[in-house]
Amino acid sequence: MKEKSIVEMIGDPSIDISLDTIKIGKQALIFVNSKRSAESVAEKISKQVKDIKLINLSEQILHALSKPTKQCERLSKCVLNGIAFHHAGLNYKQRELIEDHFRSGDIKVIAATPTLAYGLDMPAFRAIIRDLKRYGGRWGQQPIPVLEYLQMAGRAGRPGKEDYGEAICLAKDETEEKAIKDTFIDGEPEEIFSKLAAEPVLRTYVLSLIATEFCLTKESLYNFFGKTFYAYQYGEIEGIVSLINKILLKLEEWEFLEGELSEFKSADEVGKLKATKLGKRVAELYLDPLTANQIMIGLRKANSLDPDEFSFIHLASSTIELRPLFKAKAKDNDFLQEKINKKEENFLVEEPSLYDDEYDEFLDSIKTSIVFDEWMEEIDERELLEKFEVRPGEFNVKLERIDWILYCAEEFARMMRFTNLLSLIKKTRFRIKNGVREELITLLKLKNIGRVRARKMFNNGIKDIGEVKKVSFETLAQLIGKKTAKDIKEQVGEKVDVQVKENKRKGQISLNDF
Repeated sequence: MKEKSIVEMIGDPSIDISLDTIKIGKQALIFVNSKRSAESVAEKISKQVKDIKLINLSEQILHALSKPTKQCERLSKCVLNGIAFHHAGLNYKQRELIEDHFRSGDIKVIAATPTLAYGLDMPAFRAIIRDLKRYGGRWGQQPIPVLEYLQMAGRAGRPGKEDYGEAICLAKDETEEKAIKDTFIDGEPEEIFSKLAAEPVLRTYVLSLIATEFCLTKESLYNFFGKTFYAYQYGEIEGIVSLINKILLKLEEWEFLEGELSEFKSADEVGKLKATKLGKRVAELYLDPLTANQIMIGLRKANSLDPDEFSFIHLASSTIELRPLFKAKAKDNDFLQEKINKKEENFLVEEPSLYDDEYDEFLDSIKTSIVFDEWMEEIDERELLEKFEVRPGEFNVKLERIDWILYCAEEFARMMRFTNLLSLIKKTRFRIKNGVREELITLLKLKNIGRVRARKMFNNGIKDIGEVKKVSFETLAQLIGKKTAKDIKEQVGEKVDVQVKENKRKGQISLNDF
């Protein structure tokens, strides 16, 4: 193997190698084991780079959110010098900008968590794998899987642009170097396992196959799964048959299948498998039947209580689809307990005992629910990060998922004829999706009015459609801009004879332009 010498600049090998990469006109990806490490490494490299200035890109990164967070500010400063960090906590627009400008060559180095190595076509001349261990809960620091190492190392080298790439691991001494070589470079990749091995996935597929009438008997189900990669891994067909039978019994218990599916009956005795109307809808929504049953139990409980928005938010936050939840920390205990004491009579999910293993997860579900509740009270992404340590990217993913779960709850309530719950579920879903208090719902029905403009209008006395009609165009234009004001007036049936000039200016202008 050809050896290379790199000048030591600041004494941190990953940063020294990154600076050398920039010096020779190449790009690098640095893989670390946490979001904080990615941010820290990027900032350290950025401080050493003096001859790159990406002013426009830096501004776009900063203003990707309506109110920039501290994370936005840190990323913007790094990008100004051609360096970036990348992880799941970033806003989608920021991730897209970073990825596009790395491909174009503007950004020279990205410090990232391993997620960047999966599913993204982003090769670089050097892939620097700084962390080959990751915290594994009670087991402490554990080596990452060989497959994960291969994914990261595989980012090295740009086909069609370079003859080779360099995947670099960092070792403190010869002993560690040998361990890295034996474990990762010469090591055997782990076996690949079928996703059907996860019971939620298997449950979902079993119900879908029956609901779509692809499999109408137990025998046809056995034959279908007997030909899958999952069956090949499982080995004996008897094990698959036993698991499918247990799932079928549960689906019948949850009223998603018709008939009697006793485990003591043979496939011939059971006859035709048929999904109920509820079962078909669960399959159409592509929801884990266990979650669907959990939601329906919650709806039945809500029908005999006096639930509020928090009741349904917590029901949704208790499903496996929202995991991983926002982690409750020791410093959160006071406000979590205060919320539990205030809302416990309206919970649709039973609170476990303080000494149960599930209690920590219950606290996580309460914290997650509080974050959504605060969002509905119009707290912005900056405050979510500062108050709860919830990053915009992570929050936006959860926002999409909880909207889906609440939509499912709405569908089930309609089918179960709990019409008294429908309006509350719809209102909860609308408020979470838009992040607003109830008083802004009417204004948000207007196109091109989001929560910022709606709040501005409401605070200035424009609280409903009637007052939108009454207010003068000039007053409305001062609040939300001429173009939007004209559009809003036309939406409520008022013709406004005003010419609105489009602003085609790009970049900065000087005083001479006025």
